[in-house]
Amino acid sequence: MSLTRRDFARKSAITGAGVALAGSVGALATAPNALASTDTEEAGEESAGAHGGVGYGPLIPDPDGILALPAGFKYRIITYSGRTKLESGEFTPSNHDGTSTFDGPRGATLLVNNHELKGPRANWPHPVPLTEGLVYDPAASGGCTVVEVRRDHVAEWVGIAGTSTNCAGGNTPWGTWLTCEETEDKAGQNGMTKDHGYVFEVDPSDRRANRDPKPIKALGRYAHEAVVVDPKRGHLYLTEDAATPNGLLYRWTPPEGFCHGRGKLRTLADDAGVLQAFKCFDSGGKFVDDLSRATKIGTVYGVDWVDVPDRDARTTSVRKQFTTGQVTRARKLEGMWWGDGGTYIVSSYARDESPVQHDGAVWFYDPKRRTLTLKVLLGVNPDPSADGNFDGPDNITVSPYGGLVIAEDGEGLQHLFGATDSGRTYPIARNELNIGTEEEPEYSEFTGVTFSPDGSTLFANIQEPGIMLAITGPWKRQKR
Repeated sequence: MSLTRRDFARKSAITGAGVALAGSVGALATAPNALASTDTEEAGEESAGAHGGVGYGPLIPDPDGILALPAGFKYRIITYSGRTKLESGEFTPSNHDGTSTFDGPRGATLLVNNHELKGPRANWPHPVPLTEGLVYDPAASGGCTVVEVRRDHVAEWVGIAGTSTNCAGGNTPWGTWLTCEETEDKAGQNGMTKDHGYVFEVDPSDRRANRDPKPIKALGRYAHEAVVVDPKRGHLYLTEDAATPNGLLYRWTPPEGFCHGRGKLRTLADDAGVLQAFKCFDSGGKFVDDLSRATKIGTVYGVDWVDVPDRDARTTSVRKQFTTGQVTRARKLEGMWWGDGGTYIVSSYARDESPVQHDGAVWFYDPKRRTLTLKVLLGVNPDPSADGNFDGPDNITVSPYGGLVIAEDGEGLQHLFGATDSGRTYPIARNELNIGTEEEPEYSEFTGVTFSPDGSTLFANIQEPGIMLAITGPWKRQKR
């Protein structure tokens, strides 16, 4: 049943405030340069000193020039492109991106690691090896590796090869990884021999299940970013990182009688289920054309869903199949993570399309109430080269210690940072690996932030050259 604008306006009016806050968590606030829940132009001074009382203290420079961490924390390099090797003898592929963890055999932790490599294989010194039986398109350079981590041993092997631009993705309740291609290349473009822009399933525990890769075409062909599964209702939610026009948030509803499980998605017909894009409206029933219109923490939109005309985008990109007024858009829809009964969704930044420019937002979609609530809004970073300010949120995870952990893909310095339920942020790590020059330093983004199943280890990647790190230390539940 559709949630109409009239229904949403009526429910909002009942609250007395005109806005019905959704979700089971409090409104998350923001970084020192962030925008608070009051008027955005007045928020800067109020949020000063936001690090006080939360987090783990200041970051200590790393003598090895890799990762600055708080006192008491340490890191371990798990894989390093061009240095560590796969079981088959090839070097670890480069450009690490989305990652998730799974329980492995005999106490091991398994990780599936995306490698965001686009275009022909000759463009990259360390593409994902074309392991027999695991290749979708032999011309493509991307894919996933599976990493097994034990206290005294690391092993890595190919999970899928011959895919392109494997950016983010998402884990499933049945213990697999959905890897997402952030591209719309068709056969004949950029050297590809098959169409790309799909989602593929990778099983970290069963190598045989990954043979003969098949795209899940029912989920659409577009510049996929991330995906989450609603474990209660069976819906899949997917983000699209694209521009001109901005990308969309999608929902896939499985066909009647379909039961999720290992390998079930790849058995679906190409047109199975219903793929829809979101359409938002405010408490007054007014259509919202772009999420960047929101300028206050706690803003809540009602959400409707509009059918996608041609999910395989045979002639027109999916996001371009909608006319003005049909759907809501957002710039750089990035990472997602399921938690607290819904999904957290990152929109990286906004410029001309927003009444107030900002450097990133995190929303929470509540499927029960069908509302989207603005939880985090980062103001424009005044000096990306100075430590202390955060911008460009990308990959995200829900922390077992409360709140969120967010990977930075912004300008200048790059961090992993946390955000508590009540609105404080704190640094967890800083990338100190300079891949630029001393005169013009450059630091690659963080990706693949995810905790081990037991919560003891935070895994994260430095995308370039491609380093997977395991961070341990005195984790503690953060104050609200």
